[in-house]
Amino acid sequence: MTNENEPAPQKPEDPKRPPGTPGPRLSRNMVSWLVLLALAMALVAVLNDSLSPSHEFAISDFWKQVKNQNVERVVIHEGGVVEGLMKRLPEGSPPNSSLQFKVDFPRGTIDSEFLKELRESLPEDAVIKSEKPSQFLLVLVSTLPWLLVIGFIWFFVFRQLRGAGGAGGMLGNFGRSRHRVTHKEHTQTTFADVAGIEEAKEEVEEIIEFLRSPKKFQRLGGRIPRGILLVGAPGCGKTLLAKAIAGEADVPFFSISGSDFVEMFVGVGASRVRDLFKQAKENSPCIVFLDEIDAVGRRRGASFAGGGHDEREQTLNAILVEMDGFETSSQVIIIAATNRADVLDPALVRPGRFDRQVFVSLPDVKGRQEIMKVHMRRIKVGPTVDIRRIARGTPMFSGAELAALVNESALIATLSNKEYVEQEDLEEARDKVRWGRAKKSASVDERDRKITAYHEAGHALLHALDKDADPLHKVSIIPRGNAGGATFALPERDRMVYTQSYLQATLRVMFGGRIAEEVFFNEISSGAASDIKQATEISRHMIRDWGMGKKLGLVYYGDDDSHTGMIDLGGRDYSDKTAEIIDQEVKRILDEAYAAAKNTITENRDKVEVIAKALLQFETLSGDEVNALLRGESLQRSSVEDLLDTAVAEEPVGLARPVKADPDAEPDTDVSGGALPQPG
Repeated sequence: MTNENEPAPQKPEDPKRPPGTPGPRLSRNMVSWLVLLALAMALVAVLNDSLSPSHEFAISDFWKQVKNQNVERVVIHEGGVVEGLMKRLPEGSPPNSSLQFKVDFPRGTIDSEFLKELRESLPEDAVIKSEKPSQFLLVLVSTLPWLLVIGFIWFFVFRQLRGAGGAGGMLGNFGRSRHRVTHKEHTQTTFADVAGIEEAKEEVEEIIEFLRSPKKFQRLGGRIPRGILLVGAPGCGKTLLAKAIAGEADVPFFSISGSDFVEMFVGVGASRVRDLFKQAKENSPCIVFLDEIDAVGRRRGASFAGGGHDEREQTLNAILVEMDGFETSSQVIIIAATNRADVLDPALVRPGRFDRQVFVSLPDVKGRQEIMKVHMRRIKVGPTVDIRRIARGTPMFSGAELAALVNESALIATLSNKEYVEQEDLEEARDKVRWGRAKKSASVDERDRKITAYHEAGHALLHALDKDADPLHKVSIIPRGNAGGATFALPERDRMVYTQSYLQATLRVMFGGRIAEEVFFNEISSGAASDIKQATEISRHMIRDWGMGKKLGLVYYGDDDSHTGMIDLGGRDYSDKTAEIIDQEVKRILDEAYAAAKNTITENRDKVEVIAKALLQFETLSGDEVNALLRGESLQRSSVEDLLDTAVAEEPVGLARPVKADPDAEPDTDVSGGALPQPG
């Protein structure tokens, strides 16, 4: 008698399987594979006889084999087909031939006389059988290939799509939102990793405080903002800020891109919007982040479709309805990011939907310094690195470009077998990120090299002498990117606005290279193409956008970025006469800058020649060295040829070593200057 409370004996667990893990079990996929395998084997078995090679005998040859006692088995089928098995191969048959044979008799010839003659001619141990085909077998043979094809399609197509689509199947998956849910413990990005956009951080920190203690703000009747629109140029940190929100907020964080709403099927985008907001309401309080919202949030009614039948417009309408449908107490906050706020639909950015617009602008000098400090925490930095100097030399750099700069500096230092990143590595990385790698090994014709030297000397002279231009920082004739050389300035401050005197000085500096070629070689080259292009763009902005023309006055003739649809095909909003006046004013500004620059270079011809000869000798000159040359001083450092000769003399036979540069000399790299660099 057993005790009912005593546990039943259990089978010993498999020592190779972790405790508590269920034993092996046939999955549905395995069962499906087994069924398909069984059907394939059945088909092979049924078709085996028909697929096996056999001798096709004529009637006379058949009776000849019968009389020779070479047949041991005969099977007579309905319809006059006789099959059988021979004892040995007939003479002249291939060695590996089959012993089976087949004979087709005319209908009605197989009768009792035929069977009697066959029995008398065959030996006594021969087998004679008469078989009628099974109707089931005939149907199976004819339908089994189709069953296999249908089963293959069902298993590999419909079943896989249904599994990927979840409970709704393949079609149900299209209407499901493709958002990603992130919790605080799943991200390592916090506000400590965000720098250079302090005002934007403060705005977002308020939102997180709203979510953490909503009653604190509702005490005086305030309402939690429904939406925040992050606006800024690419690479300024909008998505990084959203990741930091996910790391700081102790609430679910739904993130999705605007392009994930749009699908080839009409109505799918709106369905995904409804599914996203439904799940957000069920998980409130939470944050929904819509990246690149301009993919679905553009102005309505400007496409060929017109009306609300466009898929993108239906998606936008669904977003508008869902954002308006939130209850006052609903703790769901929408954060969207875009770099094209000018193309968004006005109904989307009005208060009540996106209550706040947070502008994430390019960082200033202090912001760039803080951003590089954040990224330099991950690399080894030398004691001589001057972060502020690098920050001053990177105007108009975005946060993404600064991150790439720091990473490139670490790679450059690693390839040079250094223990830490030095100042020259950061400067080289800055130039590489903005203008490309220096082509120090490029073979340049001596005449082209001389033209480039005088071209860059013309830029450098105007930078150094023009009081309204940015101070000269470095000039080089080492090819970099598509330029044969470059002259860079180092702005003393970030410019929020451009004065007319500064722009005119910039135009004069841009024409310095072309004028130097014309003065010293009495001919011009294609090396000033980028200078002419930049000068034309600046002068057109001066006339069309900034009202600096004498004839047109304070009228805006620039491009209207708000026209984003197909109806506006790029037409201008002014007459042909006004366009002619704009062209005349642009040419006037460029001609005045060219004449002033040519006068300066002509008066200082000897100084341009001194700078050019120094560039041919040293390839790279700093701003201080150029100023010393203008004062009549000489440069006390080794030339490129001297360094190469010294390196070859010290190099052991069979061992290649890098050339050691003069420690007192500036590195042979182009150093970026201001917002308007002067590539040669």
